Amino acid sequence: MTETLRVAVIGAGRMGADHIHRLNKRIHGAEVAAVVDVDLARAQAAIEGIPGAVALADAEEALSNGDVNAVLIATPGFLHEDILLKAIAKDIPILCEKPLTPDAQSSWRIVQAEEELGHKRIQVGFMRRFDAEYAALGQVIRDRELGELLMLHHQHRNPSTPPGFTNEMLINDSVVHEFDAIRFFTGEEITSVQVRLGKPTKNAPAGQHDPQHVLIETESGVLADVEIYVNAKFGYEVATQASFEEGVVSIGGDHGPYVRSAGRWGGKVTPGFEERFGAAYDVEIQAWVDAALRGEIGGPTAWDGYATAACCEAGVEAQKNGEKVTVKLHSKPALYS
Repeated sequence: MTETLRVAVIGAGRMGADHIHRLNKRIHGAEVAAVVDVDLARAQAAIEGIPGAVALADAEEALSNGDVNAVLIATPGFLHEDILLKAIAKDIPILCEKPLTPDAQSSWRIVQAEEELGHKRIQVGFMRRFDAEYAALGQVIRDRELGELLMLHHQHRNPSTPPGFTNEMLINDSVVHEFDAIRFFTGEEITSVQVRLGKPTKNAPAGQHDPQHVLIETESGVLADVEIYVNAKFGYEVATQASFEEGVVSIGGDHGPYVRSAGRWGGKVTPGFEERFGAAYDVEIQAWVDAALRGEIGGPTAWDGYATAACCEAGVEAQKNGEKVTVKLHSKPALYS
C-alpha cells in the first residue's frame, strides 16, 4: 500500500496555486512531486521552497514521471478530458477540480473510461460538500429530524466577475455548485431546470444578464431555486435555506464578530470563495488523500461530475428559451450505484 501520495498538480493558476500551498503546508500523507503549467516560469515559482518538486510544462511528462503516483487537475475545464484519460490509463488517484469536463458528452466518456477500468479513481472537486454547515444540513436531512425536506432556497452572490465571464458561465461556473449541492442534499437526480431573466443590474458587463433566477426540480418533487447574482458588489455570499415538514434550517448567513463601535454596527462579508470555503478545501483534499491511500475515493465521483454537466447543459438551454428543460442522463453504471 502507498504510504505517501506524490502529487502532480496540473495547473498553477489561482486554484492550482492554492492547492499547491495546501498540500505543502496543511495536508498529511501527501507531497507535491511536480507542478505543471504551460507558463513554465509560473510552475517554477510555484515549487519554490518545496523540496524535490519539479516544474514541468507538459502534463504527460508529469504522468510519466516515476516519482508521481497521484494527480490533482486544476487547469481550465476544456483541458480536463485529455489529462483525465491519460491519468485513468495510469490507474492513479485523481482529484479533478470542477467541472469534470465542460459538457455532458465528454463527461460521459470519462465515466465510461473509469467504468472500463473497473474501479473508481476520480474524485471531483465540489468542495461545498466538505463545508461544516453543508455537512450539518445534510445530516439533518438524512436523519429526518424535521420530517421530509420539501424545498431548498439558494443564494449565490459574487462581488464582481472577471473579464470574459459570459452569460453561460453564470450556469457553468457558478450554479454548477448549487446543482451538486441539491443532488448532495436530496440524494436524488435533478429532473428539470428553468431560468428566468428579470431586471438586470447596471453593473453587469455587456452580454451578461445578471442576476438570474434558476428553478429546479428533483426526482421526488423537491423544489429548489437559486438566485445567482455575480455582480453584487458587497462581497461573496453563499447561503441556503431548507424548508422541512416541521421546521426551517438556514446555513451560510453572516459570520464572524458583530461589532458596535464609533457610531456604527455590523460585521464583514468574505471577499471571495477562498476565504468562505478555505476550511472546506482543506477537509476535501485531506479526505481525498486519506481515501486514495486506501485505494478509494473520498468524495464526489465521476458520475457526479457527469450529472452536473448534464444539469448545466439544461440550464444553458433554459437561459436561451425560458422554458422548463428536462435534464437528460444515461443510466447510471453499477460502479456508481
